[in-house]
Amino acid sequence: MNIEPTVQQFLLAFSGLIAIVNPIGGSLIFAQVASAYSHAERVELSRRIGVYAAFIMLGALWAGTPILNFFGVSLGSLRIAGGLVVMSSAWTQLNRPEAREARKQAEASGSSGGRPVERRADPIQGTLSEVAFFPLTLPFTTGPGTIAVAITLGANRPEPFADRLGFYAGVSVAALCVAATVAVVYASADRVVALIGPARARVLGRLFAFLLLCVGTQILVTGLRDTFPSIAR
Repeated sequence: MNIEPTVQQFLLAFSGLIAIVNPIGGSLIFAQVASAYSHAERVELSRRIGVYAAFIMLGALWAGTPILNFFGVSLGSLRIAGGLVVMSSAWTQLNRPEAREARKQAEASGSSGGRPVERRADPIQGTLSEVAFFPLTLPFTTGPGTIAVAITLGANRPEPFADRLGFYAGVSVAALCVAATVAVVYASADRVVALIGPARARVLGRLFAFLLLCVGTQILVTGLRDTFPSIAR
């Protein structure tokens, strides 16, 4: 197996997923909503979130494209639509990070969409098993945006079946690395808050958003080339 395409797929998937998940920005909110738990409980909660996030991303990467293809969605169309969705999400993050932060706070604290969102999220209540998956994994950490990015990355699989082993190895390792990063950063949320703070987190968020915009553009270009072969000439 040629290792170079696998590394390329890993880098593409990791940059796209880490940008949309944004563990550093999420940890600032996690520190607020999990403040009712002890440090040991927050570490355990972070571990569970990392495991659940890995399953969600791997499921979207592996099964998302085949499911859409089953309904007659071509690979080229999926890449074009997915690239546009990723670019739209990245553009929103790049220009309105405060709005995304407020939405994340609402998701993490279980607030309804119809009520105004306060700047600071209320501490979340419940047992670890109750809150680890919902709302702290889905939709807070790996929500619809992350799932859309993962499905779009899965649509970049090569046509030759023999090349797919390296592709799925690269994207799967990337998803596991992102999930591990989430677990580590969330477990150290208190230190992240003290070290970075909200202002620097927004700067990093904008950098991640620009990286995600580049990933979405590359996926869109690939889809256009697949759909309109004359573009590649």
